[in-house]
Amino acid sequence: MPKYADCVTSMGNFTIELFTEDMPITAYNFIDLANNGFYNGLHFHRVIKDFMNQFGCPHSRDPNSKVAGTGGPTPRSTYEVPGKGTITRTGDGSIPDEFREQNCPRLSNEPFTLSMANTGQPNSGGSQFFINTVHNSFLDFWDKSTPSQHPVFGRIVSGNDIVTAINRAKGDRNDKPVTPIQMISVTIRD
Repeated sequence: MPKYADCVTSMGNFTIELFTEDMPITAYNFIDLANNGFYNGLHFHRVIKDFMNQFGCPHSRDPNSKVAGTGGPTPRSTYEVPGKGTITRTGDGSIPDEFREQNCPRLSNEPFTLSMANTGQPNSGGSQFFINTVHNSFLDFWDKSTPSQHPVFGRIVSGNDIVTAINRAKGDRNDKPVTPIQMISVTIRD
């Protein structure tokens, strides 16, 4: 059964359906962080028009942080995944790449899907994710046209207009919104 994340931002609200059955390690990582208030008060630190909205770096609590985009969860922290047990994040707070497992569903980076951000190295996703605003199939983990591999673990089910408005926000030369866009709260529900 999927879970939902109700996201309240300074620009309006949207709801995410989390793919807890198809991508449990990634989805329950997000759920654990949300349930612990990790995302509350952070800012979208990278918004690229007609591409994506990126969020989830703890350094973005300060919307002017020069290191926003480089942080993650507490190193070696743990969370529970039904049917898989306890997952321990690595020394930098990253989680395992479940898309490397055999029979992982091929969920494409279509518009309004939620995808795990990473450094490009294996097992480097943590707390940061992005919302695709166009079909970014070149980011699919099975697409070998680029080295980028970003697994989809949810989709927006309401508030597409808010996601689009965030994507249209004026950005600076580093793609950071000029007017900060804050995630006020993320609440998980069934």
